[in-house]
Formats: sequence, structure tokens, C-alpha cells
Amino acid sequence: MVARTPNYPAHEGLAALASRYVEVAKLPWQPTRFAGIEMKILLQDEESGLLTALFRWAPGARLPLHEHVAIEQSFVLEGSFRDEQGVCRAGDYVWRPAGSRHEAWSEEGCLLLAFFLKPNRFLDTEGGR
Repeated sequence: MVARTPNYPAHEGLAALASRYVEVAKLPWQPTRFAGIEMKILLQDEESGLLTALFRWAPGARLPLHEHVAIEQSFVLEGSFRDEQGVCRAGDYVWRPAGSRHEAWSEEGCLLLAFFLKPNRFLDTEGGR
């Protein structure tokens, strides 16, 4: 596993087994390919697909139909987001089994912490990514 926090130079030169403290406010918000959705990557292992990230959804943002290749977990810090099965509000947590599919959207906007073991497979594009 080659886990790292991208765009965080404070980790350069740390010993292999050193703890990685992250000042999240110093990480840049990065656009995603989905309008109104940005992320801060806290932990990423590109080889395995592991990803922990903060996501900021603008009001009205929508994530198209996708499949969770492995378990996906989300904890909402502010606002809310929903899918056809329910709503996840600030302070709430939702996890989805591998193989589950849905669209998600946020009417009011939200800030959420998400954990992925593998990247989602998006069903709106060639190749699914």
C-alpha cells in the first residue's frame, strides 16, 4: 500500500511509519467532474483504490447513477444529501453495500466525509469511471 495525502508537502520526508497529521484547512478544494461537487483528499492509495475525502456539494448538485464496487461510507457534517431510498442529514451516517447502485443529490448543499475501499463505477460514461 502506498497511501498518501496528495497536495500536502508537510508529509514529504517523513519516516515510513510516522503518523501523518493533516491540517485539513490547508488542503485545496479540488473540482470533481460533477458540477457543484468539490473534494479535499485526506488519504489516498491509488493502487488499491482506497480514498478518504471531504466532499462539498453546492445546493442542487447531483451525482449521476453509479455503482459502489466495495462498501462506501458517508458521514454528513453539514446540510444533507439524498437518494431514492432516503435522506442523510448533518450528524447522520449512511453506508452502502458493494454492488448497490443509486443517484444522489443535495437540495440545500452539504459537507460530508466519505470513505471508499474502491472507486465508484459511474454508469453514465464509457468505461464506467
